[in-house]
Amino acid sequence: MNNLDVLHARAKALGLHGLLAHWHDATAAGWLHDLIEWEEQERARRSLERRLKEAHIGRFIEALMSLEFLNDATNAILVGPNGIGKSTLAQNIAHQAVIHGHTALFTTAGQLLGDLAALDSDSALRRRLRHYVNPTLLVIDEVGYLSYSNRHADLLFELISRRYEHKSTLVTTNRPFAEWREVFPTAACVASLIDRLVHHAEIIAIDGESYRLKEATERSAKRGRQRRGAKP
Repeated sequence: MNNLDVLHARAKALGLHGLLAHWHDATAAGWLHDLIEWEEQERARRSLERRLKEAHIGRFIEALMSLEFLNDATNAILVGPNGIGKSTLAQNIAHQAVIHGHTALFTTAGQLLGDLAALDSDSALRRRLRHYVNPTLLVIDEVGYLSYSNRHADLLFELISRRYEHKSTLVTTNRPFAEWREVFPTAACVASLIDRLVHHAEIIAIDGESYRLKEATERSAKRGRQRRGAKP
């Protein structure tokens, strides 16, 4: 599939029927790629705004989007069920940080801890820890989706301790802190890890229906209506 075919598929997915009807003229104009990018970005922005409004947490998120929490190395923890948009929200905050001149790094808990645990020398571990310590904002996504060993817990505690009161860390999790012992079931440092993480932190609980589930249900219902409408 060439670039034009990809753009055509994206335009079709967006429902840009007027553009598709004048596809030949649009491809000759030279702005086709930018137009589709703008439409996708705007829809993503509006979707995020809608979800935040439905979650009734707008004023807290606005405060995070302003990036004021970076000024005093405050942490942020987004707690909520799977599929509600925590990762997208965290990505948008990291994006804002970069736009405003800060350094930011987004990683999942599994990627982060797997990366650190794979190192077998102290010097290599120190160098890799600096990679995660240095950014103004570190986003650790999906804490709670997997269980980890004592070594993983110790590595996370070491990282959070090095950033403590110096740099901001944003964590997304699907589990309340009372359940983090199930994430690190045999680790002795869990209480200390949580204390260090939340001591200077904005904790935002996001409740609501899973948007991935909601969208999948809506797509299924739409397909069902289309199939019924196609019957003679």
